[in-house]
Amino acid sequence: MKKTVFTGAATAIITPFDENNNVDYDKLGKLIDWQIEKGINAIVICGTTGESSTLTDDEHKEAIKFAVERVNGRIPVIAGTGSNDTVYAVELTKYACEVGADAMLVVTPYYNKATQKGLIQSFTAIADASTKPVILYNVPSRTGCNIQPATALALADHPNIVAIKEACGNISQIAELAALVGDKLDIYSGNDDQIVPILSLGGKGVISVLSNVMPEETVAICDKFFNGDVAGSRKLQLDLLPLVNALFCEVNPIPVKAAMAAMGFCENTLRLPLAPMDEKNEAMLLDLMRKNGINV
Repeated sequence: MKKTVFTGAATAIITPFDENNNVDYDKLGKLIDWQIEKGINAIVICGTTGESSTLTDDEHKEAIKFAVERVNGRIPVIAGTGSNDTVYAVELTKYACEVGADAMLVVTPYYNKATQKGLIQSFTAIADASTKPVILYNVPSRTGCNIQPATALALADHPNIVAIKEACGNISQIAELAALVGDKLDIYSGNDDQIVPILSLGGKGVISVLSNVMPEETVAICDKFFNGDVAGSRKLQLDLLPLVNALFCEVNPIPVKAAMAAMGFCENTLRLPLAPMDEKNEAMLLDLMRKNGINV
């Protein structure tokens, strides 16, 4: 088995913007420190939740470098380096390796809808360019592209491809994936409402949106499961389900940005085409946060 990048919960961290829509590195740094203090197992920088698609090329690289330097080896830093342009994904991956990221999270190409053959060639080119472990990222609802289990199996032979973040939402597909590659690739849940189901299939943890807001509890879902308290893990998963649903009642990261702003970690500032949360939805989200003991 290849080396595991992390076990437990990794936060797909937001990118705070100031009132002028510039990246707010002071607040990002404080948020990273808070996440580590609360026991998170890894940080993912410049993922979907980090609004990577509206960062400039320079901002994307700067954010990766900043996160690596701020974390300073305390936990793994996983850099989002995927693109629908494989050449650019290779460039980003090489840069993230150079500045010390511990692993890469590489989403499927989006919009251009690659074939499975194209996915294999694209991921192979990126993994060939990497000196660090690569985690595949399957989120077909956002990309229009689905990594089939047989494709993951073909990619599992690459020495640098070590895991897959699975956010297809289809437990049948994930079960088939686990049966095919469970002894070759680590599997992480990419959906906060499916942590326990994926752990039960041999998953190693979750790359989480929820943990931006509740890092300790997200880690606890995993820890309880791994320590044999499956009932406790399941109860916590189900207790948090209303909040998880609220965090996805509009497209991610709109709700989690509103939640983090209410907690004082950032301005409630998004980059277009993302727009601020509907007022009724935001009121519902904040009410659920209060019910879960969050001071907002």
